[in-house]
Amino acid sequence: MPETRSRRVSSQRFLPAVKFVAVALCATAFLLSGAQAAKKEKTTAAKTSVAKKAGGPVPVEVKRSAKAPRGGKADRSEKAVRGGRNVVASIRKKNGKTVVAVQRRSVVRVETPARQSFGQLAGLHGTDDLLDLKSSVALVIDQDTHEVLFSKNDHAVLPIASLTKLMTGLLISEAHLPNDELITITQDDVDTEKGSRSRLTVGTTLSRGELLHLALMSSENRAAHALGRTYPGGLATFVSIMNAKAKMLGMKDTRYVEPTGLSSRNQSSAQDLALLVNAAYSDATVRSLSTSPEYQVEVGNRVLQFNTTNRLVKSPDWEIGVQKTGYISEAGQCLVMQAKVAGRKLIMVFLDSAGKFSRIADAERVRRWVEATHASTGSPAASRSTAAYQVAG
Repeated sequence: MPETRSRRVSSQRFLPAVKFVAVALCATAFLLSGAQAAKKEKTTAAKTSVAKKAGGPVPVEVKRSAKAPRGGKADRSEKAVRGGRNVVASIRKKNGKTVVAVQRRSVVRVETPARQSFGQLAGLHGTDDLLDLKSSVALVIDQDTHEVLFSKNDHAVLPIASLTKLMTGLLISEAHLPNDELITITQDDVDTEKGSRSRLTVGTTLSRGELLHLALMSSENRAAHALGRTYPGGLATFVSIMNAKAKMLGMKDTRYVEPTGLSSRNQSSAQDLALLVNAAYSDATVRSLSTSPEYQVEVGNRVLQFNTTNRLVKSPDWEIGVQKTGYISEAGQCLVMQAKVAGRKLIMVFLDSAGKFSRIADAERVRRWVEATHASTGSPAASRSTAAYQVAG
């Protein structure tokens, strides 16, 4: 009996070791299977990446399962086909028929909220007006009589984006520099502030006249910057002349820091911009180039086609004398024009318009309203003020 008890105690002594070995074996088997699955998934992802880069078909993951009834051949097989990240299709055969089931995974897209303009941050879009314009700032005046037909936040000082180029073009035209002088686009002309693109690559050489055309018609940033950079005295001198010209025109709320409008520090008000539009209209070159619908330039062995940024230029419903568009996120969509509507020469300013086409829609609303209420004979119809508005020049 003592001998038997001794043997039982000896066997129990090794029981913890046996359990440890069993647990170790199970863990090893689990880790190996996980590693194999990870390796297979990594290989599949690599093949998919290579196929996408090569433009070829993306490999699909296929799983097959088949069960054969006892004593007979399999009459049912199933395949799971992954046709992309969000689509999984199962294909199976049952009783000689092919059954396909497609499942789509729901995708939640998180979009970064749009950056607010200065006008939105200032609450200007909360201002109501009788035409329900999308622009937070607007001004419409008669160029001949100086009558204010419509105004909305016209004293607000906001970034003006590429409306800046109207001043740039006016100064280049008034300087009477050689239009046939060749100017080469350099790295200095590349936009490092907004990262905007341009088809005028570094090394492109065009005449001053061609660059002026592209700056006013299609709002070409590198063209405008090159014009200011090559002005006698350099870029700093040109910017100082821009501000001096603004002061001479009576634009007391206007400031320029560069010639393209990419900087949000280029700022003005609707009242000041009306003065600029009136001055630009008096320059035949600016009138002609800003209202040009399209233009071609030769760059090396290629011919590049440029178009106007203002589709109203091509509309038969409009008779536009001078115009310029502008956009950066801080300024919103902007538009200034001199146009003949209902027999009257009008200056229109629209700043900080919300929506890609809203500035055009606002101009159309104003045109229809003027045709209905402010014909050339004049009318005291609803405008906030009909006091005289002095236009320089």
